[in-house]
Amino acid sequence: MKVDDCFELGSIIKPRSFKGEVIVYLDVDHPEEYLEMESVFVQLNEQLVPFFVEQIRPIKKNQIRVKFDGINSDEEAKRILKKKLFLPNETKANLISSNTYESCVGFNVVDQKHGDLGKITDYVKNKSNPIFVIEHITGQEIFVPAASDLLEKIDEKNKILYTNCPDGLIELYLDV
Repeated sequence: MKVDDCFELGSIIKPRSFKGEVIVYLDVDHPEEYLEMESVFVQLNEQLVPFFVEQIRPIKKNQIRVKFDGINSDEEAKRILKKKLFLPNETKANLISSNTYESCVGFNVVDQKHGDLGKITDYVKNKSNPIFVIEHITGQEIFVPAASDLLEKIDEKNKILYTNCPDGLIELYLDV
């Protein structure tokens, strides 16, 4: 796994117990979405090394107490202290919940190929195929599936949803 294929989740900030537990700072918008992760990559000597999670307990909003498989002492925990944690990019998209999708109403949508698509006016919750309704800058409505493989990034601060729509999808709605 390469760093370019991942996003930085946070870092290990301090040891927690003589049993090898550590405190992890999660540098993400919704840390609660990462409480069920089973593994994570730790950056050791410029390489990403997989570590399996035995247990996670929340401490504060952006801090969790983690017990990694194979880290069983304070000394072993110190080896990974101050190291950065990464997850594959597709993991972030898969963790986006439908609540997050609903909160995207009002966001602008920027597609990798088509640029500014317009503003999300509605989120239609449908079990088999939830969709975003986007009012294109021409006034035309565009329907984009709320599928994690189409979403590149959600920028909550600037209220922008970045997408990578497949060829032909946007053209279905626009006279291009």
